[in-house]
Amino acid sequence: MSIGTLEWAEAGQRPDLLAEPVARAVKGLAGGGAGIRVAEIDPALADTAAFCERYGVRMDESANCVIVAARRGGEVRYAACMVLATTRADVNGVVRRHLEARKASFAPQEEAVRLTGMEYGGITPLGLPEGWPVLVDEAVAAHPGVVIGSGVRHSKLALPGATLADLEIAQVLRLAN
Repeated sequence: MSIGTLEWAEAGQRPDLLAEPVARAVKGLAGGGAGIRVAEIDPALADTAAFCERYGVRMDESANCVIVAARRGGEVRYAACMVLATTRADVNGVVRRHLEARKASFAPQEEAVRLTGMEYGGITPLGLPEGWPVLVDEAVAAHPGVVIGSGVRHSKLALPGATLADLEIAQVLRLAN
């Protein structure tokens, strides 16, 4: 899989380019994460628009992971939503209803970083805390090769969208509005 101008390597062979929970998750996948690639990037360019421009990756080849805090009563539950960079997750509609929450919003940055053990701008669905669902937009699930975070700002992962859809904790929905 070749996306943009990056030099890709098998993610399982480069755990130094992954956050620890991501490295564990990749290693635990069937086939040791075969088919998941990683590339080193300038951490100052981890944000989607700057990354895509610098490395020749189209916005519709990049997917963002947003952490949502869903509240009902006194309980807060977390979920990750994966949408293409060209779209936005319908957090207050589809996501809130799917999570059966009274209110849903983006988790505060510090909270998302603390709970995931990943760097802001690199949070990814691989290696999330146990029990967190991963809501994958249909367009991401159908994508032949999408770029996502690696848990750190100095690299990115590339994988088929089906790999995300096949995660045990994943649910494929129409998330984008």
